[in-house]
Amino acid sequence: MRPLTLLALTTSTAGLCLAAQPAGDIKKPNVVFILADDLGWGELGCYGQQKIKTPNIDKLAREGLRFTNSYSGAPVCAPARTTLMTGLHLGNSPIRGNKEIQPEGQFPIPAEHTLFPQLFQNAGYATAVVGKWGMGPVGSEGDPLKRGFDHFFGYNCQRMAHSYYPPHLWNDDRKIIINPTPVPGRAKSPPDQPVDMATWTGAQHASPLIIEDALRFIDAQAKAQKPFFLYYTPTEPHVSLMPEKEYLDRYPESWDADAYRGENGYTPQTRPRAAYAAMITGLDAYVGKIMAKLDELGIADNTLIIFTSDNGTTLPGRNSKRWNTGGVDADFFNSTAGLRGFKGSVYEGGIRIPCVMRWPGKIPAGATTDFPTYFPDYAPTLCAAAGIEKPARGDGVNFLPVMLDKGVRPERNPMVWVFPEYGGQAAVRVGEYKVLRRNLNKKQPGDWEVYNLANDIGEKENLASTRADLVKKAVEIFKKEKRPNAIFPVNIPGV
Repeated sequence: MRPLTLLALTTSTAGLCLAAQPAGDIKKPNVVFILADDLGWGELGCYGQQKIKTPNIDKLAREGLRFTNSYSGAPVCAPARTTLMTGLHLGNSPIRGNKEIQPEGQFPIPAEHTLFPQLFQNAGYATAVVGKWGMGPVGSEGDPLKRGFDHFFGYNCQRMAHSYYPPHLWNDDRKIIINPTPVPGRAKSPPDQPVDMATWTGAQHASPLIIEDALRFIDAQAKAQKPFFLYYTPTEPHVSLMPEKEYLDRYPESWDADAYRGENGYTPQTRPRAAYAAMITGLDAYVGKIMAKLDELGIADNTLIIFTSDNGTTLPGRNSKRWNTGGVDADFFNSTAGLRGFKGSVYEGGIRIPCVMRWPGKIPAGATTDFPTYFPDYAPTLCAAAGIEKPARGDGVNFLPVMLDKGVRPERNPMVWVFPEYGGQAAVRVGEYKVLRRNLNKKQPGDWEVYNLANDIGEKENLASTRADLVKKAVEIFKKEKRPNAIFPVNIPGV
């Protein structure tokens, strides 16, 4: 039986390129990749948040590098995580949407695609994913234990992760019952009755179990003096709004005059604003636990931490304009910080994400970069940091020199998104410009849109009528970069 372990990993890039040095002189760096779930561009203190407390992530930013042009590979969960693991953009990725497999899990990454953790595992790293997987059911070809991870603990299925009081979690390939009486992730409270939070609170919250497993993993590898790669994927702040009481009590009751009754999906919550803030503060506390564990073990200086999010904040709800989906009040927190769009959109609010990383002595402290990066870049960059061979296939660039402040900016190839869901969307960023088109799977596709992100980060002025050259260039890029995908089809007119 595999040991129960805890691993922390942050999404973005890696550290130092060691491949050219003699192997005997190298102490390989540990990598902790932390991937938050639906955390918006403006929801951290280091990105301007005023109401939600995130002292540990803010400390990471002060002690490391903060990115101002960091992007996800997709505007929703499973395809974003697939672009991260494969190094392929959405035009080439095998997974381009959140397709479910019953009874539990998402469409699996085909075995023909190598995931970069497999290369870490082959190079002698201990590897673990702790948190949410969402790229193939247990036992399938997308099972994390078959895709480069020695250990898996947490949720395999995104839908199961909608509740923080689920019936079970997975420990490797074994189902561990944690709530004999689970709380569903989706329900409504009757309009004529008070919301009773006892109904929506279970016996065992999943998040403490997940972070403790990650910490155990770090402990075990430090004692074995083995380099490790931890992919820590907490579910916060994805709804349902089910924070731990410890963090809920840190926010004022005066924030919430109205209860959320489940009008826009997921479960009710009497203190929705405080609950959302508490989930992000809880996430920050888990990051702090990882930082403290690395300090305790004396391995912080040899550990690259990357923290980021899989996509933008929760989108507006369909049934009530009072709330975003699940009861989130994105306006109250200024969650998008002026960006247009939300999760599910190829506008900036759906794909531009916070990203900070720390590697003491390698990454300069208190630094900021505007170099554009996105998830396909992580595979070559992290492999370079570990001194191992990068995947044979990939669409990303190695931006390690940017991380290490070497005064070199690698050539940035176009950043591509081909997304069949939410009506069908496609976008490409070339330099400071983004060209996009929406409603591609509808009878009347939308028109092309062009934005200069250098002076219009809110995407308010569509330049398509005067920049036909950029539209033409985008069409040429899509013709080259978009491969057919029968499982996740999308048609771009003219491509």
